[in-house]
Amino acid sequence: MIWQQIYDPFGNMIISTFLAAVPVVVMLVCLGFLHMKAHLAAGLGLLAAVVVAVFAYGMPADMAGRAAMYGGFTGLLPIGWIVLNIIFLQQLAEQNGSFKILQDSLSGITEDRRLQLLLIAFCFGAFFEGAAGFGTPVAVTAGILIGLGFSPLAASGLSLIANTAPVAFGALGTPVITLAKVHGYDLMEVTAMIGRQLPFFSLLVPFWLIWAFAGRKAMAEIWPAILVTGLSFAIPQYLVSNFIGPELVDIIAAIVSMVSLILFLRVWQPKKIWTSPTMRGRDISAAEAKPPRAPVRHSRDDLIRAWTPWAILTVFVFIWGLPPVKTFLNSIFAPSFPIAGLHNLIQKVPPVVPTPHLETAVYTLNLLSATGTGILLAAIVGALVMKYNPIEIVRTFFRTLWLVRYSLVTIVLMLGLGTLTRFSGTDTTLGLAFANTGVFYPFFGTLMGWIGVAMTGSDTASNVLFGGMQRVAAEQLGLSPNLMGAANSSGGVMGKMIDAQSIVVASTATRWFNHEGDILRYVFFHSIALACLVGLYVTMQAYVWPFTLMVVH
Repeated sequence: MIWQQIYDPFGNMIISTFLAAVPVVVMLVCLGFLHMKAHLAAGLGLLAAVVVAVFAYGMPADMAGRAAMYGGFTGLLPIGWIVLNIIFLQQLAEQNGSFKILQDSLSGITEDRRLQLLLIAFCFGAFFEGAAGFGTPVAVTAGILIGLGFSPLAASGLSLIANTAPVAFGALGTPVITLAKVHGYDLMEVTAMIGRQLPFFSLLVPFWLIWAFAGRKAMAEIWPAILVTGLSFAIPQYLVSNFIGPELVDIIAAIVSMVSLILFLRVWQPKKIWTSPTMRGRDISAAEAKPPRAPVRHSRDDLIRAWTPWAILTVFVFIWGLPPVKTFLNSIFAPSFPIAGLHNLIQKVPPVVPTPHLETAVYTLNLLSATGTGILLAAIVGALVMKYNPIEIVRTFFRTLWLVRYSLVTIVLMLGLGTLTRFSGTDTTLGLAFANTGVFYPFFGTLMGWIGVAMTGSDTASNVLFGGMQRVAAEQLGLSPNLMGAANSSGGVMGKMIDAQSIVVASTATRWFNHEGDILRYVFFHSIALACLVGLYVTMQAYVWPFTLMVVH
């Protein structure tokens, strides 16, 4: 029996929107204000989502349960699998001392904490976003920063802020490719439009990052390095997105930015070296920061051994992200399991989609092609290079599994919540509330993408969720569909830092367990402020700068 989604079950959009927001509000209040542990907050949010879906929206209870289960599976693979294996590699590197050598080598480039943030959180993180996405960059950069002695709040919060501008082209362009494929956008046109929105923020975010860490005055002291970092990322981001395509935007821009910053630091260093590893103002984790120390010089052989596991990781992640490799591995093993009682039994209806269509619910166990598997193999190869024996490798893996057990449970519950809201239609109710804003739609339509990522944890999922609605609303209002499709993705990137799974990844990578609420409270202002700036920029594109909408061939 097919169940048809209802987006205004009470015939009053104010009441329906309020109820649709209840699950997310419950989770965020429990996490951010009641200081509950993340898995408990996620569990209560999921329970609220079930109650709203069944009793307010009329979704059959068994369908609601199956939707949550389907989301939970998705939480384990790919997200949880990435988190587990990147922490596994980090554990291996820490246990044999090579991680400390890596940290010393990074400190050798510059002892200034602000410049370390630019190099690691922004440049290095953008590379991993482009190659893998799905939590990998935050896990890697937060882990490195905590190892360098940054306070847990600085390492986690600043890694989340830095991981914004690259997200729309993450995982070899997956979000924008999915947007075009699912909702019928021209791939190159919508890619180019995103490439005319995000470069401004690629230039802004490095300044914002250092301001958030050290304050305005300290930011001004290193403005040449920040400008080099931002410009050398923004210019390739624009050129590649407008003239080549979405797949390599982040990877090329990140490499250019990283090389440019390192070369610039060979000829320029700030007059004052910033050595404090804690956030300016109040940093509740300041006591856990490691005091700065002079970088230790190591032999070339030691440096090569320390960097080899991470070089192996980079190679494996890049290879695993290539579409032909994924296709080949999926041809070997990628069984699909339609979720009985859910698959093709829920119908989306206008105005969300032009014509009614059924929602698929097929779980693909693509274990071989999953990014986490590439990370696992990289960790094993790296462990052998670090001269671990097989028994030690296995023992470390299971120790890591125990270490991140609550984080994995939280990710499962979070994805269960996000998937249930999608299948029940409650997230669409929130989207429709934004779509009814008329002339202000370019601004609020951008925030629709922001809330989509904040709820689902994925720019790809937000584009699937709201990409069609953006197109329909834009056509009805006489706006460019490509503009609003791109705005959904560009606005969504600013929601990445407050989505629950990213916060859990950050807290796990820094071992700052049960402080997810503290991280959320810190990054929330930055997230909403940057999202509003994107909304204002899109509004200017729509009404003031129409030349930015021209198609470039």
